[in-house]
Amino acid sequence: MIAFIKGQISDIDTDKLVIENQGMGYNVFVTSRVLSGVSTPGGTIKLYTYFSVKEDSMSLFGFPSKDELDLFRKLINVNGIGPKGALSLLSFMTIDELRLAILSEDSKAISKAPGIGAKTASRIIIDLKDKIDIENIFGNPAKEPDGNNVEGDESIRNDAVEALVALGYSPSQALGVVRSLPVSEHDNVENIIKNALKKMI
Repeated sequence: MIAFIKGQISDIDTDKLVIENQGMGYNVFVTSRVLSGVSTPGGTIKLYTYFSVKEDSMSLFGFPSKDELDLFRKLINVNGIGPKGALSLLSFMTIDELRLAILSEDSKAISKAPGIGAKTASRIIIDLKDKIDIENIFGNPAKEPDGNNVEGDESIRNDAVEALVALGYSPSQALGVVRSLPVSEHDNVENIIKNALKKMI
């Protein structure tokens, strides 16, 4: 119904902003990350919105990017996750942290969010793992000028991630660092692990 709202911040509350647009003030629920970036009223903000309609209430939720709104929509389709729960989760983790945790099946990282238990975290992973694209996090694979893919063997990356997890790093942390490293056909698992550890220390 409402794709986005752009206007002046009229008031700041503990979990929402009041945004004035054409003489009307809209209560827009936002993440704590958005609130932390707003110190005083008066500035202009643009938020992509989700309009939630229930039997006893109507609420507007706002996000700084379409990407975050898309992940919010995916979360609220998980059984047991409502708009407020999804907003709380996105306040606790960045969208890339959450997507990495889902892809690496790191339920411990997700369950640390307020109001998210182990069962709910597992349900999020089961429902969304196939709906998360790794390229959304790191972009398209690097290519050489002649167009050949230099992303390297996927199995080498997976072996490196497993080795880092064995060293005590969380699956999402290990996957995030390994995926961010350029890998050529000449690299091996040992080289990837060494480069990953340099970034982690």
